[in-house]
Amino acid sequence: MSHFSYKNGALHAENLPLSEIARQFGSPTYVYSRAALVENFSAYADACRANGRDDKSALVCYSVKSNSNLAVLNLLGSLGSGFDIVSGGELLRVIAAGGDPRKVIFSGVGKSADEMRLALSHDILCFNVESTAELRRLNEVAGEMGKQAPVSLRVNPNVDAKTHPYISTGLRENKFGIAYEEALDAYRTAAALPHIRVAGIDCHIGSQLLDDAPLLEALERLIELIDRLEKEGIVIHHLDIGGGIGITYDQDKPVAVGDYLSRLFARIDTWRRLSYAGKPIQVMFEPGRSIVGNAGILLTRVEYLKHGAAKNFAIVDAAMNDLMRPAMYEAWHGVQPVQQRADGARVYDIVGPVCESGDWLARERSLAIEQGDLLAIMSAGAYGMTMSSNYNTRGRAAEVMVDGDRAHLIRKREDAGALFALESVLPRG
Repeated sequence: MSHFSYKNGALHAENLPLSEIARQFGSPTYVYSRAALVENFSAYADACRANGRDDKSALVCYSVKSNSNLAVLNLLGSLGSGFDIVSGGELLRVIAAGGDPRKVIFSGVGKSADEMRLALSHDILCFNVESTAELRRLNEVAGEMGKQAPVSLRVNPNVDAKTHPYISTGLRENKFGIAYEEALDAYRTAAALPHIRVAGIDCHIGSQLLDDAPLLEALERLIELIDRLEKEGIVIHHLDIGGGIGITYDQDKPVAVGDYLSRLFARIDTWRRLSYAGKPIQVMFEPGRSIVGNAGILLTRVEYLKHGAAKNFAIVDAAMNDLMRPAMYEAWHGVQPVQQRADGARVYDIVGPVCESGDWLARERSLAIEQGDLLAIMSAGAYGMTMSSNYNTRGRAAEVMVDGDRAHLIRKREDAGALFALESVLPRG
């Protein structure tokens, strides 16, 4: 169900009118629904339990890069979530939010030695290693610290996720992971390194997948590789299938999480029963967008309506620095007026004040609006705030979490002074 809906013509977040949020906190503001976050995470947790998995045999590791606000991380951690991180900063965010570093997996192609030391000092669950060069560096760093680093190798299975090329990660031409054909040798190297402990296998083929067929195809390739590794005495304790399940932005109809996990667990159970006499293997997931994407909107106000012969523009106070996805991916986001009007609809492009022609949030939307009205940019909970910037010296938006009829400010709006507080002018003379 959607937790953003109209009541008596006014758009609400749960039980709170968005107009009241704008009155309290201004705009642009990201608004999240606590109930939606809980519901979306529970779709994974409930499906795991329904397929006979407990907390030790299946672990949902929320992808921090999709939305890293401390309140979001704290809420998901309280529900039992682990975390998938891609930087040392994200690890520190998880810890600051009260998350358990022993339920953290560290992905990413360019981990620095300092990031490795930080993660090892907090005894994270696993490193998802993406190259043999990274593997050797991690071995050196762990040796210097007198530790063994637990690793999965991120295997690139060369499976087409059939998604936007910028968020496709499982093909040979992508920068991510170790080529499937090279993975066996990479595992042999890992097993021989004294400060590396082989723990699992990982893959992630892309984001915003509407069909689970590519994910199940990738699973087959991982199963084949695990069987080959076992024959060489390299034991795999967990299988990380990544994330990628999409959400509804427009008319998209993504596969239901429960249906996907049922098919995935059924295949794994058959394989383990036939090949390993029922010996279990822990299964991990790295969802992000499917948990937080539809749990958030970007609230913005119409500054001006500009009518022209070729185009009508609704110029709003949010911009590409607040929501980069349309300019970067030509991504589609729904736009809804906060207060419904009976007539006067026109077709508008929704654009911001940033000095770029690429500064647009939506194109050719039929809206009955007037100057000063509020708009909700829908499905903006994932890769909205985390990709935002200070371009044009614009402070980043405030963030608010709604719980029933209460609104909690979970990030203050940045002011101009904060944007240049770390800068300095040259000394005179």
